Amino acid sequence: MAEIDDAIERADREAFTRQPPKTLQARINFLMKQLKTTKAVAAEIDVSQRSVERYLKGERKQPPKAIADRIDAAVQQRWQPRVRRRRQKQAATTTGITVETRARFGYTAPIGTTDDGRFRRLTVHLPPAYAQRLFNARESGAGDREMRQVIAEGFKDVYFQDGGNRALGLSDVTLNDIDYLDLDY
Repeated sequence: MAEIDDAIERADREAFTRQPPKTLQARINFLMKQLKTTKAVAAEIDVSQRSVERYLKGERKQPPKAIADRIDAAVQQRWQPRVRRRRQKQAATTTGITVETRARFGYTAPIGTTDDGRFRRLTVHLPPAYAQRLFNARESGAGDREMRQVIAEGFKDVYFQDGGNRALGLSDVTLNDIDYLDLDY
């Protein structure tokens, strides 16, 4: 499961200044501009090259739902990359990110260790340094586990330790059993 990656993707989509193409033919045309060949588009959305050609010509207008969902995901993923980069750069340098989650937090402290903590619903604003680390981890291909760790360290510093004002013996926080997670930046 890639909860963190999905949350970043949803946050990026909120930044769009224009809506992506609506019609099937316009979406396929957009993918053709991005990927250049019908073969590449076919591989991206997992259909035959001939199906892509039919979508381009308008011969087929209603693909099965699974294929329509893959086309939509491929378009959304490539839509307005400069807007995405600009917002991520702003979050990583000045504004930071807000993480809202309901998850189970484990911890390591002098009194003991637990990974069976209680569920907490938290909304915490993390400083730009954590946004930068999160985006760098995603860009370098880090898995969900590494990105969870970045967020958990941010929660440890900002929420649990209040910037060094409490719970100083807390040495490690883990983010387990995510019920939901949303990011805003």
